[in-house]
Amino acid sequence: MKGMTIIVKTISSWVKVLIFLFGIYIILFGHLTPGGGFAGGVILASSYVLLMLAFGREFAEENLPLALTSKLDCLGAFSFALIAILGLVFGGTFFVNFLYQKYLPGEALALVSAGTIPLSNIAIGVKVGASLFLVILSLSICCKGKECRFD
Repeated sequence: MKGMTIIVKTISSWVKVLIFLFGIYIILFGHLTPGGGFAGGVILASSYVLLMLAFGREFAEENLPLALTSKLDCLGAFSFALIAILGLVFGGTFFVNFLYQKYLPGEALALVSAGTIPLSNIAIGVKVGASLFLVILSLSICCKGKECRFD
């Protein structure tokens, strides 16, 4: 039997969804509450690490394939760089909050009141979540049994 007992597998299946939703909440509301892209990305990655610990590495790879994880990693980095370049084009300097200054002068402490900051948080969250899952997945591929081979 791959993974842990049926009790651990059942509970981790339910908890994984809650952890994933909490990570999305931390990313989206990172400009209003403590948290943001990095913390939310770590929480997103931890939901897949929980699946990997409970069901085994193969199940986690089927749920979030290695190729898709690598593409999400690149997409997060590209979108973060694109937000910086758009700040240069529309605002004059890198990472300027051009959406808030010109297009969204909404009320303070609203979800869309921060302009480009939530977009940056989403890009960082995707990048950190995918990168951290790739690192842990790579370490689990290298370690077989009690010996770890890095050659």
